Amino acid sequence: MGRRPLDVEKIAMDLIMTDDVAKKKILAKKIFDMAYKKEIYPSSIHQFYIERGKGGFGGFTVPAINLRSMTYDLAKAIFRVAKKNNCGAFIFEIAKSEMGYTAQPPLEYSSVILAAAIKEDFKGPVFIQADHTQANAKKFNENPEKEIESLKEIIAGCVSCGFYNIDIDSSTLVDLSKPDVKKQQRFNYEVCAKLTQFIRQIEPRGITVSVGGEIGEVGHQNSTPEDLHAFMLGFRERLRKGLIGISKISVQTGTSHGGVVLPDGTIAQVKLDFNTLKGLSEIARKEYGLAGAVQHGASTLPAEAFHKFPETETCEVHLATEFQNMIYESKHFPVDLKTKMYDWLKTNAASERKEGETEEQFFYKTRKKALGPFKKDIMGLSAEARSAIAKEIEDKFDFLFKQLNSVNNRELVDKYVTLKRVIVRKHKGEEVKAVVHDGEGAD
Repeated sequence: MGRRPLDVEKIAMDLIMTDDVAKKKILAKKIFDMAYKKEIYPSSIHQFYIERGKGGFGGFTVPAINLRSMTYDLAKAIFRVAKKNNCGAFIFEIAKSEMGYTAQPPLEYSSVILAAAIKEDFKGPVFIQADHTQANAKKFNENPEKEIESLKEIIAGCVSCGFYNIDIDSSTLVDLSKPDVKKQQRFNYEVCAKLTQFIRQIEPRGITVSVGGEIGEVGHQNSTPEDLHAFMLGFRERLRKGLIGISKISVQTGTSHGGVVLPDGTIAQVKLDFNTLKGLSEIARKEYGLAGAVQHGASTLPAEAFHKFPETETCEVHLATEFQNMIYESKHFPVDLKTKMYDWLKTNAASERKEGETEEQFFYKTRKKALGPFKKDIMGLSAEARSAIAKEIEDKFDFLFKQLNSVNNRELVDKYVTLKRVIVRKHKGEEVKAVVHDGEGAD
């Protein structure tokens, strides 16, 4: 008699539920091996973006989705939507800060994504991205080399776990008090160049990791063409000659991470500057050969805004908070669990409550922090409850893919993305969990 086929769903759930690092590694290896046998490959979107920068194609925006909870269920939903819409260009991502507060180290995150691909019979490249690999300005000012080394450690851990797309966020180091734009951007482009060089040293043979830079910190003043020119000029000067640089650039155009919550708990309308986005995308492509500009903090925008991203040739848009909100607000999410999570926040996030803030504002702002401590409770919900929640969010994914015109591009992805199996000899993902609690949130 032959061996019983492995149950990828059980392996994924066991991996999510265990705190044993050694066991996580064993389960992850099983999933990676199964994925390769099924022709599923963690991949880099670099060459695809470079071809876009050359003007080979356009007219759509790549959705980059942060999954903070129910990752396995929601990843399955995304793969279903991708197959339905013949889409190959979509990204799963998790920010440096999210790895900590959602209790999802890189090895777990990438493995669960691949398990979802296996379950949904998806084949081909899977793009997994480290979002907001962010420099802490205070720590950098105190000890620049130490802060850069900590970012290198995080990046190495992510790359070793199949994250072949890394967004460097050193925009926190922009100093607007300096007299000219290049001096304002100096530490930003210097750190981005150093980390890009490091990535080129550690990337697996045959894979060019897609690297993104950022010129404007989300929630601050809008980016300008002068910012972009100053950053790119300095970055190219600092990057070691002959090395491949970045493939995209994140800009600030009026959004904030998670949206701005009003006293009644609703989200304030955002005036996003699409003209700025269009202009910066055009400069990025025509003058620097990049795929274009990347928009952060977009998931809580009004529905009617999303079709404007492909119209302005925005190359990528980051989406996170709205899906977290939909989990919390779903009629299928148990009220008693939500109450427990909110009670936990009253004690454990009390220091984050500002004077004059309503309870609705406090919970909206902090509830992402409860996702990690209650990860097992959420994943321990019945399969029926999780499926019902995922179905609601799947409809949202489908809407967004269509609004972003990220449909019928699978053939383009297959044409430009080289599939390569990488034998991972050392997973460092578990080390990241202890060093990611500081820094900005994700979109």
